[in-house]
Amino acid sequence: MSERLEDIAAAIVADGKGLLAADESSGTIKKRFDVIGVESTADSRRDYREMMFRAREAMTRYISGVILYDETIRQKAADGTPLVDIIKASGAIPGIKVDAGAKPLAGFPGDTVTEGLDGLRERLADYYKLGARFAKWRAVIDIDTGKGVPSANSIGSNAHALARYAALCQEAGIVPIVEPEVLMDGAHDIDTCFEISKATLIKLYDELHAARVVLEGTILKPNMVLAGKKSGKVSRPEEVAEKTIKLFRETVPAAVPGIAFLSGGQEDEEATANLNAINAIGPHPWKLTFSYGRALQAAPQKAWSGKASNVAAGQAAFTHRAHMNHLAALGKWKASLEQAA
Repeated sequence: MSERLEDIAAAIVADGKGLLAADESSGTIKKRFDVIGVESTADSRRDYREMMFRAREAMTRYISGVILYDETIRQKAADGTPLVDIIKASGAIPGIKVDAGAKPLAGFPGDTVTEGLDGLRERLADYYKLGARFAKWRAVIDIDTGKGVPSANSIGSNAHALARYAALCQEAGIVPIVEPEVLMDGAHDIDTCFEISKATLIKLYDELHAARVVLEGTILKPNMVLAGKKSGKVSRPEEVAEKTIKLFRETVPAAVPGIAFLSGGQEDEEATANLNAINAIGPHPWKLTFSYGRALQAAPQKAWSGKASNVAAGQAAFTHRAHMNHLAALGKWKASLEQAA
């Protein structure tokens, strides 16, 4: 495959393909494993991820790349094959999460800023040698309008950090995925989500331009425009699609090759239905696809439940969800296809 940033970015958002976000921290995956009664160890985490990476149909037909965690990019499969090599053999591209997490922003209660820039140049060089050709950095923007969250300083600090990260990635020959996640956890309505997301994306692209980041060699990983979970309102897919596309047309340059949505706590089918509605009202200047964690993994985790005898069932569940999101990325998904599975 070409090593040009533009070509790697284009491959990540190839028609009908999307990203598997398998970059949960050790603490996060422990919480997931607790739900299915599996002890979180280096071997159990390896076995679980190996199960998905060896799901041949899903990985070759529907998954363009996998976002890995530092532990996973260094792990070998049970038979000694590096997990990175299993991903590459399917035609998918290995990637890596490089941020050090969101920390409280001093002086601004309720706001956070993502850390991890110190030593990043050296870490990126190491990850490149290990096979990573794209990276991910997540900024977290919470909404609590009653407390003035987010502040302009929070949005600006996170956008600046994303731009510095993106420039370092491109210097290292790695495509940066920039992820400014406006959380869906609050009690806000869909219009508030739109306004905060708009302010965030405007600032992000200002900072990316200032940092001389080549937009054709980047991917945006944003939230969809949704009402907050605590609002008591469920946003219809058609409304999500209309407001999300309006947001992007007002903020995202056409030079960006693709937008890979995070699921942000949406239920499996909800994330698929919303992605489908967004693509159904195309065409758009950018490819619009998925970069899902929970929305791809909840079903296979449950089916697998830590048992070697359930590997085939876990792979079948993963393949089904990947297939449904593949169709949604093409605007061809129907709810009846879920019942037919």
